[in-house]
Amino acid sequence: MNGVRKRRPVRRLKHRLSLEAYRGEVAATFTACIAGKRELFTDSDTVAIFLGALRRASIEHQCQVLIYCFMPDHLHLLVVGGSGSDVLRFVKDFKQRTAYSYRRSNSAALWQKSYYDHVLRLEEEVRQVARYIVSNPVRGGLVEDVKDYPHSGSFVWGRAIVEA
Repeated sequence: MNGVRKRRPVRRLKHRLSLEAYRGEVAATFTACIAGKRELFTDSDTVAIFLGALRRASIEHQCQVLIYCFMPDHLHLLVVGGSGSDVLRFVKDFKQRTAYSYRRSNSAALWQKSYYDHVLRLEEEVRQVARYIVSNPVRGGLVEDVKDYPHSGSFVWGRAIVEA
């Protein structure tokens, strides 16, 4: 060879389950981060816009948003799919639509490329995971009591889960 090394193809690690694991009546958590770790979710007006988009996507994809928690630079969700739903598609669609809308009025990207997900196992208690998620603002030092954080709640349980 003439001194030029052949490059090996880059292998990406698979970090998600099979697509089937996200379909149907499955409970899963998702964490999506704002690109550049910018603090976008700091005021009620901004959060309200994203809540509207989240509600529309949940209806369209037949997914129940058990918990949402808008931290300043990321979003936590606990979602349960319906019999014919795909929670992975729900999150991708929500991110894509909000990113498109955001880019029209801002020059920066909205979301980091991927997100973290976790499909709950049978032994995991949904309400326990929900309480863990709504406790993020306390652990993050934003409030002393989960009841004081205005950017978390549930489309199913309302604020009752936050205040329990």
